[in-house]
Amino acid sequence: MAQITRWDPEDQHFWETEGKKHARRNLWISVPALFLAFVVWQIWSVTATHLNSVGFEFTDGQLFTLAALPGLTGATLRIFFTFMPGMVGGRNFTVISTALLLIPTIGIGIAVQNPETSFMTMAILAALCGIGGGNFSSSMANISPFFPKKEQGGALGINAGIGNLGVSAVQFATPLALGFAMIGAMTGGSQTLPDGSEVYIQNAAFVWVIPIVLVTIAAFFGMNNLPGTKQSFKEQSVIFKNKHTWIMTWLYTMCFGSFIGYAAAFPLLINSEFPELNAAGLAFLGPLIGALIRPVGGWMSDKLGGAIVTFWDIVIMIAATFGVIYFMNADNFVGFLIMFLILFLTTGIANGSTFRMIPVIFPKKQAGPVLGFTAAIAAYGAFFIPEIFGWSIESTGSGALALYLFVVYYLISLVMNWYYYSRKNAEVKC
Repeated sequence: MAQITRWDPEDQHFWETEGKKHARRNLWISVPALFLAFVVWQIWSVTATHLNSVGFEFTDGQLFTLAALPGLTGATLRIFFTFMPGMVGGRNFTVISTALLLIPTIGIGIAVQNPETSFMTMAILAALCGIGGGNFSSSMANISPFFPKKEQGGALGINAGIGNLGVSAVQFATPLALGFAMIGAMTGGSQTLPDGSEVYIQNAAFVWVIPIVLVTIAAFFGMNNLPGTKQSFKEQSVIFKNKHTWIMTWLYTMCFGSFIGYAAAFPLLINSEFPELNAAGLAFLGPLIGALIRPVGGWMSDKLGGAIVTFWDIVIMIAATFGVIYFMNADNFVGFLIMFLILFLTTGIANGSTFRMIPVIFPKKQAGPVLGFTAAIAAYGAFFIPEIFGWSIESTGSGALALYLFVVYYLISLVMNWYYYSRKNAEVKC
């Protein structure tokens, strides 16, 4: 039975005898569902790098747009998806939202096999991949009430952390999947690269179809709807009157927006700046490091304070960005890669430290909605950063101008964090 009639995880006896097993089962189904959602959200970050080599004739700006569109739709859907578990049931919406991932996945697998497919068709498919980005907010809203407050941080960390790994997984697995026929004629024939070798570009999407189907089935039979989890938007809207909501939204966009935006743009940026190296396959290292280090940012903040960790992290972030610019201008790929990996590391640490600041700054009832809202707005980084890189490269022939603009954003973030949270007489010490 999908519906549970009584749920009180704060009751220790209930939790130990009944609640824990249900909560953990739902969590361990939610984790692969969110992982696959991030995979689909970022599938274009890799697929776009291969299109022109198999016969498409898109401009750099169009390719960056394909990588960016899922960020635009994903961030927008997060705002709405946050409230869906309360409206239709967490288990129900997990089944629906995971199954919906099949639409862009199958569509991409078909569309990329025909070089005559229009850019508009590709753009629509890219926009539909935003469903995966929206799933983050619904997944976190669904899992949170399954656990007692003392265990919510760990549960949400597992859900988000492993989910974020979907970004690096798609960038690592896609180049491998392109090299073999999956199930013969059912998934289409190969495409010939300029060097005469053959690839199966449709596999970038088709390889994820069976896992999505399996997880959808697991969610249908294994997850639960919880009673008493419906939330009023009116009750939560008080957060918009608090200036710290907007300050923390700016700061979380600084780190998570950078993380997801760089993840979307990194393979294309490598191809654009170092076309002779064919090194885009290393792009998965960035989001892998950023995802794995996120819990460390939270742990450091528990020990030292979120604001001080965020402050020094931004300092390193600025230095790493200047390092990326320096080595990019020097045409030194090794230095460029190292600096960018450091940049990814700093985004991951700040993801953890800023999320740790929010429960300290806000009352208990406001902290959850603020987490959801900041996560939604920050996800727009997945759209704007690739778009800004694309504009910079088309305008100047290099991504350096985009990086200088990001440095300005980081400098403003540094001052805001220092003034409101980390200086001696800060308004809110956290």
